[in-house]
Amino acid sequence: MMLKRILLSSLLFLYVLPTYAASTYPAPIELLMKNGFTPVRSFSAKSKLTGYVIRHGQQYMIVYVTPDGQSMLTGEMIDENGNNLNTTYAEKYVPKPKFSQEFKQLEQINAVHEGSSKKNSHILYVFFDPNCVFCHLLWKAVQPYEKVGLEVRWVPVAFLKSSSIGRAAAIMTAPDPLAAFRENESNYANDNGGITPLSHISAQFRTTIANNNQLMNAFRSNGTPTLVWKDEKGHIQVLSGMPSLSDLPKITNLPMQANHDPELNRFN
Repeated sequence: MMLKRILLSSLLFLYVLPTYAASTYPAPIELLMKNGFTPVRSFSAKSKLTGYVIRHGQQYMIVYVTPDGQSMLTGEMIDENGNNLNTTYAEKYVPKPKFSQEFKQLEQINAVHEGSSKKNSHILYVFFDPNCVFCHLLWKAVQPYEKVGLEVRWVPVAFLKSSSIGRAAAIMTAPDPLAAFRENESNYANDNGGITPLSHISAQFRTTIANNNQLMNAFRSNGTPTLVWKDEKGHIQVLSGMPSLSDLPKITNLPMQANHDPELNRFN
């Protein structure tokens, strides 16, 4: 049980791989298997170690076995240049989910549409909480891109504060949701949204928000802002958190746009 607790504490939230078939494993890996872990892939790692992607339930981790097959190492592997090789190996050996079904749901969801409405405009979906300061900063950051062809579809979720769902309801049930959304962002202050939250929220809207929260989680994210878009090759990309301003051209598929808002300086 002690071994299991140690390993579970270092689990990496990676993605599902097909089960790796092998007739024999080193003794440490066989010990893991007896404790309910499943090896799904092996690979050659730095310093003559052998890496293994190990599954426990829906969670995944990377462990390393020494050349003699007698010892196992867990935790981060850092090279001589300070690079985290766990991240490198995860990107190389763990395929990303395609999110095709989730994206179809996202395309049908009720959202606030802001920016270009041209048929060939680039579309960025953003899960936002009305009380999220980083969502507010992202809103500021994408304004110049909206002027040159970006459409942002803001999908409300609510979990940060008790007033989040009331503000989300005030936005989405307003006669003009876009105007209400802009009111929230334009008057944002002191880590609170700028629109007055509704005090009475229908059961139907609570279900809608719960479904939005669930969909955001399905994209392997539990925080806002969560950005979802298709890249130039049509692949679905997901980013949790406020991106750097230098990443916006890649996200929006548009040229870099100047933004001199001092609140955004830390994201340069």
